[in-house]
Amino acid sequence: MPYDFERYHCQIALPGFGKEAQQHLQNARVLIVGAGGLGCPAAQYLAAAGIGTIGIADDDVVSLSNLHRQVLYTPQELNLSKVEVAVKKLQQQNPSIKIIPYNLHVTSFNVMELIAEFDLIIEGTDNFETKYLLNDACVLSGKPLIYGAIYQYEGQVSIWNVLQKDGTYSPNYRDVFPDAEHTAIPNCSEGGVIPTLAGIVGCMQANEALKYFAYSEELLAGKLWMINVLNCETRTIKLKKSNMRIEKLPETVSTITMDHLVEEIGNYELIDVRNADEHRLFNIGGKNIPLADIENRLSSINTAIPVVCYCATGKRSVSAAMLIKGRFPKASVYLLKNGIGERLMKLP
Repeated sequence: MPYDFERYHCQIALPGFGKEAQQHLQNARVLIVGAGGLGCPAAQYLAAAGIGTIGIADDDVVSLSNLHRQVLYTPQELNLSKVEVAVKKLQQQNPSIKIIPYNLHVTSFNVMELIAEFDLIIEGTDNFETKYLLNDACVLSGKPLIYGAIYQYEGQVSIWNVLQKDGTYSPNYRDVFPDAEHTAIPNCSEGGVIPTLAGIVGCMQANEALKYFAYSEELLAGKLWMINVLNCETRTIKLKKSNMRIEKLPETVSTITMDHLVEEIGNYELIDVRNADEHRLFNIGGKNIPLADIENRLSSINTAIPVVCYCATGKRSVSAAMLIKGRFPKASVYLLKNGIGERLMKLP
């Protein structure tokens, strides 16, 4: 596919880059999972740099609380699909590339088919369930995965599962974080995040993608880059492979919308996994079993009917639902999509 030399001249002029590297970018197919704080800047710079095909997967809509860090969106686009808005704007930014929207929730049922047509995956997600799912899918399919994470003032970037010259693969997410899914770390809405950090980490993910196609010798494979934007310190540490084998995908938990729940609320066992103070401030009913207490109170949950876990944003609900599903494999367990955060913000 031909490219506009004038548009890409400044990167083609880089030492060691040239027209051949630009052609590699033009032929590349990159999937970005998550069109939020990390996915927005990553997508913007990859589109600008001329990545030939970019897929963007997300089932969320634009909300007011996104706008301080997800700078691709505006107040006029509240409640619109993120991927539809993102694709339209990115296509305007670079009409010569192909951008594909996937307005869906990535699960164990669709992930393998979703990533099959792409050369590299970038994950800009905010929950451990999807991070592990994408990691395992990429390991099973032999694809590289660019990882990014942000929390308050700190961010991390690495690239997992890169094929090495000796035929082995570089460390993956489970090698480095084997037990993260059992850790209750708040997401941006609950723990806070400085907006510039999202831009920095998302750009670093895009940078790693460009390097993968043009400078494969200098990747963050087997390394973890970390930044603290409060004191401006950065460091890179070396990572090791573990003996952990990945042979199948983890089972994911299905979501349920607030509208559906309201219509059928009497048919579900509702579990609020926030702490007691949060529950007293506002709740939509059900039992209050904080995430920290779930394991000790599993016997009090009625799994004879479908169980719905909820919290402010949906992140703590994922951990709780996985614990319930682990103890009761045959139970029907759901997450309340996007939690009750929007209702909380409307409180006087």
